[in-house]
Amino acid sequence: MSDLIEAIKQLKKEKNALILAHYYQQGEIQDIADYVGDSLALAQWAAKTEAPIIVMCGVHFMGETAKVLCPDKKVLVPDMAAGCSLADSCPADEFARFVADHPGHTVISYVNTTAAVKAVTDVVVTSTNARQIVESFPKEEKIIFGPDRNLGSYINAITGREMLLWNGACHVHEQFSVEKILELKQQHPDAVVLAHPECKSVVLKLADVVGSTAALLKYAVAHPEKSYIVATESGILHEMQKKCPDTTFIPAPPNDSTCGCNECNFMRLNTLQKLYDCLKNEMPEITVDPAIAEKAVRPIQRMLEISAKLGL
Repeated sequence: MSDLIEAIKQLKKEKNALILAHYYQQGEIQDIADYVGDSLALAQWAAKTEAPIIVMCGVHFMGETAKVLCPDKKVLVPDMAAGCSLADSCPADEFARFVADHPGHTVISYVNTTAAVKAVTDVVVTSTNARQIVESFPKEEKIIFGPDRNLGSYINAITGREMLLWNGACHVHEQFSVEKILELKQQHPDAVVLAHPECKSVVLKLADVVGSTAALLKYAVAHPEKSYIVATESGILHEMQKKCPDTTFIPAPPNDSTCGCNECNFMRLNTLQKLYDCLKNEMPEITVDPAIAEKAVRPIQRMLEISAKLGL
């Protein structure tokens, strides 16, 4: 593996490429990346890089977002099959009809969507900035929020809004077992429960802290003396453990698994070998229809501008 890692580093240097990795990637991919972050951070880094090649180690919509922001750059992904169940739950044609059926609404889309969905959106959000961006609109504003019903319901609950929600969900965050989390709480009564807002409301009610992957990581780093039960994709445990080597992190288990953790099968498609191959061959390459990209870039840029103003 060490030879493969060195070969990737050499190729990256030769091609002046930037490797970005999501927190849900395998640990060895996170370790070799130039930057590791959540969806907001990855979009921010992509938007400001001077590198001619961006390798997005995540899932397909993340590569699309980078390409929309950087149309003149070559955006590569290790495996084109690395999709997203949440993005898949919101087909662009159906969402466009939904929007057309509800005129007079501001359309807010979660970043976990295709470029085509973003093209019929007014502003994009991530779990890091969703609450703040929703609250930046007047209280009487009529809002469509898609595609994650769990995140949308959570934002409605904490803001008092009544956003109209698309009925989509992430297959990973839908799968956490309330019973198994309760068992873990009994076994570890002092453990703090960290949960991502894509989880169902019954899981969020068990949580001590609800936040994006970046927010959960930040909380753990600020309180390393505690132990944690973590209800989000288990890839984040790698960075948590690196930042807090003496802290106990327990992955919250899914409903139907003999495994003690909950992984995204799409995120796990990316490997070091595929990363090497995609750098070497400069493929698979992400492409976005220019007409769609022209429309999709506006709500993404709006998100980045609002996030910058809010200091996110």
